[in-house]
Amino acid sequence: MVIDATEKGFETNIESCLVQSGYVKRQLTGQALEVFKKYAIDTEVLFQFLEATQAKSLERLQKAYKDQYKSKVIDRLHKELDKRGMIDCLRHGIKDYGVTLKLAYNKPVSSMNRTLIEQYEQNIFIVSRQVYYSSKSNNSIDMLISINGLPIAVLELKNQLTNQTVENSKKQFMNDRDPRELLFQFKKRAIVFFAVDTDEVYMTTQLNRDKTFFLPFNRGNNGGKGNPIVYNDYRTSYLWNDILQKDSLLDILFRFVYVNQEDIQDSSGEIIDKKETVIFPRYHQLDVVRKIEDDVNEKGVGQNYLIQHSAGSGKTNSISWLAHRLAKVHDEEDNAVFSSVIVITDRRVLDKQLQDAVYQLEHKAGMVEKIDKDSSQLANAIGNGTRIIITTLQKFPFIIEKVGDFNKGKYAIIIDEAHSSQGGKASTAMTNILSDKTLEEALEADRIAEENMGDMEEKIAETIAKSGKQDNISFFAFTATPKPKTIEKFGTYDADGKPHAFHVYTMRQAIEEGFILDVLKNYTTYKTFYKVAKSIDDDPEVAKGKATKQIAKYVSLHPHNIAQKTEIIIEHYRQVTRHKIGGRAKAMVVTGSRLHAVKYKQAFDKYIKVKGYDDLKAIVAFSGTVQDGGVSYTEPDMNGFGEKELPDKFHQDEYKVLLVAEKYQTGFDEPLLHTMYVDKPLDGIKAVQTLSRLNRTCRGKNDTFVLDFVNEAEDIQKAFQPYYEVTGLESTTDPNLLYDLQQELDACQVYTEEEINQVCELEFSGKKKTTKTQEKLNSILDQAVNRFNKDLTQEQKDDFKGASTKFIRTYSFILQIAPFADIDLHKLYVYLNYLLRKLPKNVSENVYLADDVALEYYRNEKVFEGSISLQVQGETELKPTSHGKGKSVEEEKERLSSIIDRLNERFGTEFTETDKLSRDQIKEDMIKDEDLAQKAKNNTKENFKFSYEKAFMDFVISRMSQNEKFFMKMLENNDFKTLIMEDMFEEVYEGLRQ
Repeated sequence: MVIDATEKGFETNIESCLVQSGYVKRQLTGQALEVFKKYAIDTEVLFQFLEATQAKSLERLQKAYKDQYKSKVIDRLHKELDKRGMIDCLRHGIKDYGVTLKLAYNKPVSSMNRTLIEQYEQNIFIVSRQVYYSSKSNNSIDMLISINGLPIAVLELKNQLTNQTVENSKKQFMNDRDPRELLFQFKKRAIVFFAVDTDEVYMTTQLNRDKTFFLPFNRGNNGGKGNPIVYNDYRTSYLWNDILQKDSLLDILFRFVYVNQEDIQDSSGEIIDKKETVIFPRYHQLDVVRKIEDDVNEKGVGQNYLIQHSAGSGKTNSISWLAHRLAKVHDEEDNAVFSSVIVITDRRVLDKQLQDAVYQLEHKAGMVEKIDKDSSQLANAIGNGTRIIITTLQKFPFIIEKVGDFNKGKYAIIIDEAHSSQGGKASTAMTNILSDKTLEEALEADRIAEENMGDMEEKIAETIAKSGKQDNISFFAFTATPKPKTIEKFGTYDADGKPHAFHVYTMRQAIEEGFILDVLKNYTTYKTFYKVAKSIDDDPEVAKGKATKQIAKYVSLHPHNIAQKTEIIIEHYRQVTRHKIGGRAKAMVVTGSRLHAVKYKQAFDKYIKVKGYDDLKAIVAFSGTVQDGGVSYTEPDMNGFGEKELPDKFHQDEYKVLLVAEKYQTGFDEPLLHTMYVDKPLDGIKAVQTLSRLNRTCRGKNDTFVLDFVNEAEDIQKAFQPYYEVTGLESTTDPNLLYDLQQELDACQVYTEEEINQVCELEFSGKKKTTKTQEKLNSILDQAVNRFNKDLTQEQKDDFKGASTKFIRTYSFILQIAPFADIDLHKLYVYLNYLLRKLPKNVSENVYLADDVALEYYRNEKVFEGSISLQVQGETELKPTSHGKGKSVEEEKERLSSIIDRLNERFGTEFTETDKLSRDQIKEDMIKDEDLAQKAKNNTKENFKFSYEKAFMDFVISRMSQNEKFFMKMLENNDFKTLIMEDMFEEVYEGLRQ
């Protein structure tokens, strides 16, 4: 073929692009390569740069060190890089024997100082290919970008035309690049590692074997992940045509990259370590900051900017970088454009992070001041021209008034997530005393108070509108979910007079790139939850291998029956949620009013105490004081600690469930929050903000779950639509679909039952996983891959993969609602999870694979003996699957519901279908009893009845703890007991004789 489709050709094109823009092409060989292997520095180029820019400094060092001066300088540089890291040394130089050596020169802000311009022009940018970096192996990296001999960026390149992708690049970094090699040591040498193919770019700042964490460095494609098509070039050409261009790279190194220090806490909140991360900007962060700066340079002060960046976009860093940049913007006369940059935020982390970042970028203290006292401190900071001022949303009206007074000054005001209400810092409308009311009245009262309270975002817009347009202020508003007023006030107007966000990073892109989770993926209304749970119970196909129901009572709910909902929530949490995120998952209950929150807290505490659960504690969050039954309740009193302590307390392992009334529904980031139980009407932006509390990611968190008692799925979907173009809420899932899919998949004849069993034996063997297991697994799966490739048409291949993906998705969803196990289905689920990874992928195909948490759920259980234990307490044994024809399920339902109707009618009780479970459990217990089985087989029905009636109450008492109300009725009312006993007799007798 004439076209060069090789990886080498891809390398050559990148190299020639960089060389055309002023890079020097250099192949490291001979002595230079040997020195590079020792120090991971190109010493020849380093001294070439130092001699051209700092000859006098080198002369002084030569006098001090004589002939050894070069090796002494390299030794000193090596020690400084080891101690301070590449970023700090590059920015601020090193000192040796009283002499300061600069290692690079950034482009000057203004062109007025000719010396600075000349020094900057002496920087030497090098591109090297196939660099052999190690004295221990013969490994080479595809491409190295260095400045003045210092390694900056390592690129591993792959070309789809050779059947390799960016995923292979990532694996190469993880598997073949030893992080102990000097070139790869964290902070000490190369700053960033790019995995690149012709379509996508990923980056990391720390190689750590299989724990290496890559971030996408893509531009986004029509609101989603990836990159758009580029005319006559690669989709990823922006990396070398833009990002790695000389001025751009220096700008990133001098004014973006910094080292973030984080405290590591144990589960009790004690600081046990510190974690350092080199922060390299993601593409959209770099893009928004640079575009705003360019616009400010062009248009000056007095403009408004709306930055619509989703949760997961890294707003804290974006705001930090923007604040620093705006503080440094100068006009053509070299005067600062802004007197002060004022950052308005309620983020607790932002002030420290901003101070740390600015200090590293500037190397001087005092540029940032946090206003934590009063308004006079704020006025002084503005009056003194402090470069960056951080304050809270509450002080906003005062700021507008003050900067209006200082009319000689010009101000940049950055507003962060203006609708935040973390900690309930709302207006007095929500902190009044809520006196004795019914739950219905409380719901309405708090709804009206919320509406009157309005939103800080709207108040800001109103405050600005009242003060009129002020030409000495530029506003920069960051929000994930802008309201119409916000768009109107801060938006950029197009030719048609319509306002738009200046820059957008969509919720869809954040989800697709894995920065946040899609909270709608496992969203279910109570109707759906009830329906799915019921059909799991009632369906004869499911019933052949399911675990007997033993969790929440699926009942029709009264809107304000808090006790019923509490039971459903706690039991669902204990059976499903708490196993997520390595056993650390937490839940939030969104209540209808502050009185609801108080009642929920009481109901939770009572239910937990009655059940004797010692592994579950709930805390409550609401504003002000609630009076109920003549007793006053406050949040601190009910929790036993102060309001400000709540976020940190909730993060610890002690507390699992947070019950909220209007507090913590926005601006609250707790990555361990997995499940939300919604018992409050939500619509529009409030729905998006509330459900989005779940979307934060952390290690081990692969999904979320929402159980909504109040709202309709369509309304929630409608609420999300403006912020996420292609949101899909899945309709009610019918477990029967799994059997349809199973039959469809079986009919393709891609796999055999034996192969499924072999894979499951490996999965459930309980032995420690070894590489041998991997060998066996591959050899089993390869048989199916062969059939898939050889025997199916393209259409059949697509159908098979589509059905497999749908099967895995549906099964995972049903597991979220209730632990449910059909052995054959579960084996197929495990098998397909592995098979889909091996099947050839189409271009841009997304394969949905269940997370390991779902697989772990049943791992090491006795699947092959027909028994599966769902959790430690109350193991439920299953009968081995039988393929006999079941009774008509409609007839069974009819009969059971008529029993319940008769019971309620006759005894004035309120038993629901829930209570049929208790009856069924007694029946199952009796059928399993060997002594009774012997008697049933050896006696006529009439004779057996004596033994049956004698034993009946023993079985009732053994089940007492599971449904006290039902069984107490049986003990207290002889007629009731007789009715149940006689009703079951035929079924027990027949069951025992089988």
